[in-house]
Amino acid sequence: MPFGYHGCYLRVDLCQRTSQVVQIDEPMLRGFIGGGGLGTAILSQESSGNDDPLGESAPLLFVFSPLVGSPLTTSAKFSVLSKSPLTNRLNDSLSSSHFAIAGKKTGYDAICIVGKSESPVFIQVTPDSLSIEEATDLWGKSSAATAKSLRSEIGNQFRVAAIGPAGENLVRYATISNDGRHAGRGGLGAVMGSKKLKAIAVFGDRKTEFAHPDELIKYSKSLSQKSFGAATEKYRELGTVSNLLTFNRLGTLPTRNFQQTSFEGAEQIAPDVLSSVRTRDSCAACTIGCEHIFKLGNKQQTPVRMEYENLYALGPLCGISDPEMVLAASAYCDEVGIDTISAGASVAFAMESVEKGFLDEPTLQFGSGKALLDTLKLISLRKGVGEILAEGVRIASQKIGRGTEEFAIHVKGLELPGYEPRALQTMALGFAVGTRGADHNRSGAYQVDFSEEVDRMNPDDHAVNLAIETEDEAAVMDSLILCKFLRGVFTDRMAAMAEMLHLVTGWDVDAAELKTTAQRIVTAKKQFNIDQGWTPAEDTLPARFFETPIAEGASVGGVLTRQRLAEQIKAYNLARGWTADGYVPTASPQA
Repeated sequence: MPFGYHGCYLRVDLCQRTSQVVQIDEPMLRGFIGGGGLGTAILSQESSGNDDPLGESAPLLFVFSPLVGSPLTTSAKFSVLSKSPLTNRLNDSLSSSHFAIAGKKTGYDAICIVGKSESPVFIQVTPDSLSIEEATDLWGKSSAATAKSLRSEIGNQFRVAAIGPAGENLVRYATISNDGRHAGRGGLGAVMGSKKLKAIAVFGDRKTEFAHPDELIKYSKSLSQKSFGAATEKYRELGTVSNLLTFNRLGTLPTRNFQQTSFEGAEQIAPDVLSSVRTRDSCAACTIGCEHIFKLGNKQQTPVRMEYENLYALGPLCGISDPEMVLAASAYCDEVGIDTISAGASVAFAMESVEKGFLDEPTLQFGSGKALLDTLKLISLRKGVGEILAEGVRIASQKIGRGTEEFAIHVKGLELPGYEPRALQTMALGFAVGTRGADHNRSGAYQVDFSEEVDRMNPDDHAVNLAIETEDEAAVMDSLILCKFLRGVFTDRMAAMAEMLHLVTGWDVDAAELKTTAQRIVTAKKQFNIDQGWTPAEDTLPARFFETPIAEGASVGGVLTRQRLAEQIKAYNLARGWTADGYVPTASPQA
């Protein structure tokens, strides 16, 4: 068994109340590494055909990686995988926290949960034991309150990942939370809720050895020093919230459900006016310290972690410029456990539906912070208009009908993050072909658009190849797992990641092998989706982006045509070694 691994995963059956240890051979570990890569391989083995994501047979995976527990900065991460109840396609969601370190010390490279419990339970995992305990008294509590209660009962040495009320109520974009961090996109909290699994608590003392410990420590010190440099200064000093004004200036800030590309109220919710009190924090085992914590309210001053994506989705996307309302909405999403991007997008979709007379909710107007907060509460409880919006914009638009599908902004059911695809047309490709839907973390194509190598309003085939490179880099980083904010630190990212993997595992791995590994992982994700019913028609964008050009400002005006996107997708598929319409050659296209 290579260094850095335990060579097995724990399979827990909630229906039978049993568990078994499943061995993982070295070729699979080397071929898929860990995190999102290894998780995809295991998920494919554990899935039994076209599973209902909320059904009994659907597997849910918590996957660690070879770098967890090492001194390498930003390596304390884990991946959660399942078929998404929002997209019915593969979903892998990452989170940083001490849960990753504690989870790996249980002696497993992954924990796979299948089946359903008849009543609420939590799982307690240590190297020597697995117990499934009743959790009826925890049902209805927030994830933070659940973790606090469990740790006081079973011991503070345990780390806990839990769902809130939204996961219990099967909101299709519910999150899984741990230490104030979230595995956020795709609704894996609803998968936990469907299994009546409130939480998983982990603790252990089984450390993995490293192949070259002295060299690893030396490398880790050097990497930590580099992480304090200019490449990460923006994240340390300003945080990702600083993107708001930049994107607004460039005309790439989605506003009022993507009806405009800049927001007149952006200055009112800029980072320096969001709150008079702001502090910084770091994830576990991280030297960057990108988290910016704002304070909500004058008395109790609730801490609110604020990133660009929740600021965009709960602010401009809903036309809201009241900083207190945006902070309150973000804090509420964290409390009940819902993804801020999908939540904001669902409310924005409803606001436009009201605006156009397709939905009878008179108070649900763009710009109303009260309407936003009230609707988020209804979503988490699945009451009133929240019952339909808890389904996400794709299903909500299908239920409302009347042409609302034309402005339901999603790809494969996953709502778009805060990047305007008409003005960032390499990112438009990244959104369209993404295996988990519209996503800015599995594709870094926006980096290509913001570079000097392409015309972001008219990208060529070279941009397609560059987009693939960002996707491959992300696949490796999400499998090792490392924070993407380290990207600017490396001169040759694949070579640097190969060296880290070599120092940990002892494998004689180089950049060329990692590129092949990345392609294998991306293809495995695509194959999973094909097995679950994917068709080429899914690789597209909402009609709004084709039919409505950007109207404001000659310097940012642009038109994204169906033909141009189709040409990009074909070039992407062929460059991947797939068929022109996107099937993996060894796969049988679905009828």
